Amino acid sequence: MRILLVEDEPDLGALLQRTLSREKYLVDWVQDGLVAWDYLELQWAEYSVAVLDWLLPGLSGIELCQRLRQKHCALPVLMLTAKDQMEDLVLGLDAGADDYLVKPFVKTELLARLRALQRRSPSLQPQQIQVGRLVLDYASSGIATLNNSGQPQSIPLTANEFRLLEYLMKHPNQTLSRDRLLTQLWETDAEPISNVVSARIRLLRRKLADCGCAAMIETVHGFGYRLVG
Repeated sequence: MRILLVEDEPDLGALLQRTLSREKYLVDWVQDGLVAWDYLELQWAEYSVAVLDWLLPGLSGIELCQRLRQKHCALPVLMLTAKDQMEDLVLGLDAGADDYLVKPFVKTELLARLRALQRRSPSLQPQQIQVGRLVLDYASSGIATLNNSGQPQSIPLTANEFRLLEYLMKHPNQTLSRDRLLTQLWETDAEPISNVVSARIRLLRRKLADCGCAAMIETVHGFGYRLVG
């Protein structure tokens, strides 16, 4: 699952990125509202949640939220702010925020609110994805299950393998380029490793092969890969 984190305090932003990454979220962290809008305008559908600080350079969290809703974008938004007055809460919710977290907050509350936002948005984040006999369940984010003649087999996955398989399963029978898949393995500002997609596909196929379904992932030579349902 991919999160857009918009926080201009360097220490807090770095802490939140580390915290969310440990929970297997893929985090794009930006510190400017205008840059955040570029991300949202181009690829909002790639995100599960946006976490927006209220006070930002360029565009505020309130303005970002208003722009999203004006475009009829249903992306869940969690607003972070030091403002704790009732009128501030009302202003944030009226702008289109789905939830509101007052600084300072504890990690467990942030993670609980993110889980709640995902549950409230089934169209953006279903409880599980199924393609053929293969099931990816968000309740056990490190495991996929293959239903083999009524006997489910568990396939343990690393965080990167989970994200890669998730994206393939969200786009069954579609040919996806290596560059497009690369965005699911790395934060936007990270430096990717050469051939990382091919390497991850090989490892994922090996695990699927142990359960007899390596052929689900096809190579489209010169372009990318396709998950066959």
